[in-house]
Parts: sequence; C-alpha cells; structure tokens
Amino acid sequence: MAERGEEDNAATLLRRASEALADAKASDSATVRVAEAGEEDAPVDRLAAELRQAIEHGDIDILFQPQVSVSTGAIVGVEALARWDHAMLGMIGADALFAAAARADLEIGLSDHIQRIVMARATAWPAALSGLRLSLNLTAGDIARPGFADLFLDRIDASGFPRRRLTLEITESGLIEDLGIAATLLATLRSAGCRIAIDDFGTGYSSLAYLKSLPLDYLKIDKKLSQDITGTVRDRVVVRGVIDMARSLGLSVIAEGVETTEQLDLLAKEGCQYYQGFLCSEPVDVVTLLRLVEAQAKI
Repeated sequence: MAERGEEDNAATLLRRASEALADAKASDSATVRVAEAGEEDAPVDRLAAELRQAIEHGDIDILFQPQVSVSTGAIVGVEALARWDHAMLGMIGADALFAAAARADLEIGLSDHIQRIVMARATAWPAALSGLRLSLNLTAGDIARPGFADLFLDRIDASGFPRRRLTLEITESGLIEDLGIAATLLATLRSAGCRIAIDDFGTGYSSLAYLKSLPLDYLKIDKKLSQDITGTVRDRVVVRGVIDMARSLGLSVIAEGVETTEQLDLLAKEGCQYYQGFLCSEPVDVVTLLRLVEAQAKI
C-alpha cells in the first residue's frame, strides 16, 4: 500500500494533469482524435455485408507492431493489430473492421476470431521471439460479456501462450459504461497473470476516472500527444504531466506513434520507458518481426 504522502502526490498530479489536458483542449494546440488514413472513408455497409464471409474464409490477418525499450533500444514486446486486405478497398484497419462488425451484429464473432488468431500465431512464434510480451486489445463488448474472464482465460490456456507474457489493452475512447464491472473483470484477469494497459490515453475526458478506478500496469500515450511533444511549450507540459502522473501511480509508460528521433529523445527526457511507432517499424508479419529482432540482437 502506498504511503499517505505518495497518495497525496498522486492526487495532486491527477488534478494538475486534468487541468493541463483541459487547458490544452481549449487552446489552439488542442489535442484531437485523428482517424487512420482511409479508414473513415471505407464504405461500412459494404464491409458489413462481406465481413462474415471474410471471417469464415480467413481473410482477417494479424500484424505485429514492435514495442521498444527506450533505455536499451531492444524490442521487448508487440501489439497485435487486425487487418483486412480487401480486394477492392485495400488495407482495412481495426476501427473500420469493428464499425462494420457493429453494423452486421458481428462484434463478438469478430473479437473471438481475432483473439483465436492472435493466440495461435503467438504460440507458434520461433524461439527468438519467445521472450516478447504480446499486447492484445479488448473491446467494450468483451468487457460487457457475462463470463468473459473465464472464457478468455480458457482460450489463453488452450493456446499454450503464457499468461504472464500477455498484456490486455483497453481503449479509452468509448470504452466503458460501468466502471465497477470493468474493474472487477480486469482485476480477475490481472490476478490470473495478465497485465493491463489503457490505450490511447489523452483522447477523451474519462481518462482520469479510468486511472482511478481500474487495475492498470501500463499507460499508453496517444500518438497525437507523443507527436505534439516537439510542438509548443504547452504541448510538452501536458505530456510531462501525463508521464509524471502515470509513474507516480506505479504505471509504466508506452508512447505510441513515435516517428522521429527528436520525439523519442524528448519522451526519454520526460521519463517514458517504452515506445512504438514507425521510428522502429510499421506493423509487420511474423517473418519481418523475426528479422527485426535478430538484427537488433546483433547490434
């Protein structure tokens, strides 16, 4: 249990970070949610009509984006990301996939399908990847499902992938209606050996409520905040506040969307421990991931 002074310090940082985020949102440099290129233009009705067949035919694929230690430069984990290489529309990402699934009433089916693929792929990784952590996204629908914790843990165990190497990411934007139910579910998964991360932190107004209510291990800074660190003094103050707040609460910090060495250097100075983004690699298949890890090991 934290000492009283540590709790007070955390509460102060929560308040200051909340004020800083609100100030930033009201300024000319306000943080905004940026849609993935092309995804918002995807005709959701068409995708919804074709999605069931895509699932049945195995057209939904999984790519892995490396997560890198800031201090050592080593690839220490990956985030699993669903992709659909559509014959007419090109590469469709997870946001459009789940929008189509919602339209087709296939959200649970799609989530189950992705989880099974991810666990099967990771279990079959070659030995050189056996030390990596695997991050897998849970949806709001997963969290609301009765009995999901037991179902999901059985799925992990059946795959043979170690629970201790699995991090479950929950997305802050549009995440949770009942924080009590979510906290109970995530506590069960965490006590079973999994780790918990809050994704896209800084994109909405419920962030601080999630931090106070949910059992977390990692905070993932939204890519817009990560990239804004090279902007104005105010931008950097906001990022610093988020990192200080997270670390005072005992959370490890992962910066998403890091694309330049300048961004990485500034994030490192503020105490960020891990990053992912195009500076290291775009999301890749297992063969390319293996090459990246082996190349890094030779440095």
